[in-house]
Amino acid sequence: MSYVDGFVLAVPTANKQQFIEHAKSANEVFMELGAIRIRECWGDEVPKGKVTDFAGAVQAEAEETVVFSWIEWPDKATRDQAMQKMGDLMKTDPRMNPEVNPMPFDGMRMIYGGFEPVVILDQDSGS
Repeated sequence: MSYVDGFVLAVPTANKQQFIEHAKSANEVFMELGAIRIRECWGDEVPKGKVTDFAGAVQAEAEETVVFSWIEWPDKATRDQAMQKMGDLMKTDPRMNPEVNPMPFDGMRMIYGGFEPVVILDQDSGS
């Protein structure tokens, strides 16, 4: 059974290309550490809610776009091992070093969590 890390963040719209470059570079590391699928999704149709919404969750401002991302791992053990290695990699791998590859968004407003899939449907599995 796979394991998924999910993320929602607000990125200054003007930084879209910087975000893409940052994500591609950092996501290479996650793939090398065992991730099987990564998606970085630029907000296109993110409506305001009556009670809550994605933009409110990350305190997105008018000049920011909401990004929804996830990393799929083969299992939680692989993900946990990868996360343990990240501390060292942030010092030794330029792709993960914030001084070399700075986040083009306010990481303090990013929300994230780890999730165990309970329903999986895709065209390839026939499920």
